[in-house]
Amino acid sequence: MRPELSDYTHLSGGKVREIYEVDSETLLMVATDRISAFDFSLDPEIPDKGRILTATSTFYFDLLSRELGVRNHLAGGVEDERIPEEVLGRAHVVRKLDMVAFECVARGYLTGSGKKEYDANGRVCGVKLPEGLVEASRLPEPIFTPATKAEQGDHDENVTFSYVASKLGEKLASELREKTLAIYSAAAAYAESRGIILADTKLEFGLDEDGSLVLADEVLTPDSSRYWPADSYEPGRVQPSFDKQYVRNWLTGPKSGWDPAGDTQPPELPGTVVEATRDRYIEAYERLSGEKFCHWPGANA
Repeated sequence: MRPELSDYTHLSGGKVREIYEVDSETLLMVATDRISAFDFSLDPEIPDKGRILTATSTFYFDLLSRELGVRNHLAGGVEDERIPEEVLGRAHVVRKLDMVAFECVARGYLTGSGKKEYDANGRVCGVKLPEGLVEASRLPEPIFTPATKAEQGDHDENVTFSYVASKLGEKLASELREKTLAIYSAAAAYAESRGIILADTKLEFGLDEDGSLVLADEVLTPDSSRYWPADSYEPGRVQPSFDKQYVRNWLTGPKSGWDPAGDTQPPELPGTVVEATRDRYIEAYERLSGEKFCHWPGANA
């Protein structure tokens, strides 16, 4: 018999995930249907989003392990007997790690906060880029652009590699950069083979008991990555996307009436935006994995 969720101690809740303690060595990481943008949690939730994120992470953890030998934090499959029935299909049992206090971002294209930095000083997180780049320009090579981890309601802050090195040491910072860029390059090549551009992605790592880096949290989901259809790619404009950029675009557009630069809570998402966002997440999963998404628990095991 599976345990109840109430059998586990709730440790923390983030913008999207809830963390519970299973035992002294493992945690239960539950992906909710919540969606965040500009460091705010939005209303309403996106139906099936937690299952899509879990299925996508499961697919990529396996792919990266097979192709690159990347170690990850999974301690069981998506139907592990320690996962309560009520969260089956949107939860992983994972190993406890000492999490690295930075988000490891790799960018292959210029957009988002990177574009704003570039426009201001020609650099992104201290990395100097060529002149004349425009929205969605492909970079000469992928770059490592780390950021601090923000609490809910606060804003992530882009930082330089040297800042990360000053906090973590040159050796660990260099290993984070190397692994992040290797994972991005492999994932971008794979996505390209599926007709999708991986513009950028955010990864998180932890240290195990031996001090070795382990890939953790989520990986290459539409929440943590920007995915664009390759057949309509055109530099110089904001690209259509398979990720939550669709939500960001609505929030910053005239219909929302909201200013991201302010401190007010964003408005409620209209039903059309909720439905379109769900459709984009599902299409991203299906095109990348080659599998049909099914919403019932365990269907994407």
